[in-house]
Amino acid sequence: MKAVTWQGKRDVRVEEVPDPRIEAPTDAVIRLTSSGLCGSDLHLYEVLTPFMTPGDILGHEPMGIVEEVGPQVTDLRPGDRVVVPFQISCGHCFMCSSGLQTQCETTQVTSEGMGAALFGYTRLYGAVPGAQAEYLRVPHADYGPIKVPQGPPDDRFVYLSDVLPTAWQAVAYAGVPRGGSVAVLGLGPIGDMACRVARALGAGRVFGVDLVPERLARARRRGVQTFDLRGFDSEKELVEAIRDETEGRGPDAVIDAVGTEAHGSAAARLVQQAAAVMPRKLGGPLAERFSVDRLAALYTAIDLVRRGGTLSLVGVYGGMADPMPMLTLFDKQIQMRMGQANVRRWSGEILPYLTDEDPLGVDDFATHRVPLSEAPHAYEMFQRKQEGAVKILFQP
Repeated sequence: MKAVTWQGKRDVRVEEVPDPRIEAPTDAVIRLTSSGLCGSDLHLYEVLTPFMTPGDILGHEPMGIVEEVGPQVTDLRPGDRVVVPFQISCGHCFMCSSGLQTQCETTQVTSEGMGAALFGYTRLYGAVPGAQAEYLRVPHADYGPIKVPQGPPDDRFVYLSDVLPTAWQAVAYAGVPRGGSVAVLGLGPIGDMACRVARALGAGRVFGVDLVPERLARARRRGVQTFDLRGFDSEKELVEAIRDETEGRGPDAVIDAVGTEAHGSAAARLVQQAAAVMPRKLGGPLAERFSVDRLAALYTAIDLVRRGGTLSLVGVYGGMADPMPMLTLFDKQIQMRMGQANVRRWSGEILPYLTDEDPLGVDDFATHRVPLSEAPHAYEMFQRKQEGAVKILFQP
């Protein structure tokens, strides 16, 4: 089959690889009909290269048709239409039963000290072959896949794999009071959807911050009050502008949807780039022990949120040596929640919103739909924020 493979920093290629097959009684094999390109994939493209191996198959936002199931998969059959969560979880361990599927005790990558295995996401998360391909082996298919109805286009449901539950959890963790205010830093796919979810769940005011014109325009069309970073000389000016809209206090909650590759933080960027270009035997240990994130967005969030408010971190961070402003966090009595989305925890709440009325705007959420053969260009376009690329779907 054809698949998108990682070959080095900013080097992805479409190659012929072996077809997946049933390897365990709870496996399934699905034929992919849509697969998303995620902002998290760009971390592999850019800063997490020490944890990748040439030939790794990328992608973790799959949807498709069941082709084959193992003997212990009793609720799926060939021909079923499914969305597959980006994490692999068993559904019956303590963590899964607690709604923490990203901490699944059955698939935890204990050799790396990490949580549940993920599709297509570095050796830290199990080096499981990913979903930007024609076919995908799905472990624990007796629990993970979400069956969806035939009929509507893939766009209606494919975001259940990652974008929707990630945005939903970000808003849930933010604890925005009904009628309250929330600021979302970063209006890429997750930040954009978080704004939509916040409005749907009753937030009174939603502020969105970015510097890409197309992203700002998309958010404004959905009723978000936007702030263009390019219009401010400093982070302090931005913070004051949003505080002026909230009686001088700051919003009740701030969602950081940017993460480790925030603009600014020049020194941290140099450390990331150094680790990425070193030989893997040197770059891996450096990144594991001394990795530093670009924390500009997080610092802004801490400054911006009102006293007693909540920070929800949904942008991916991976630093082990990050300088955290603990005095400010403590003094402002800030609550902070974070982590990978627990897809099956939220999917039942989200499905009622995926109707013909389309309150979350999923049907036209994608800006680009491309064949797998165009993956190298799609990665470059998305990484450079070119051609209005906000959300890209591969259609194998």
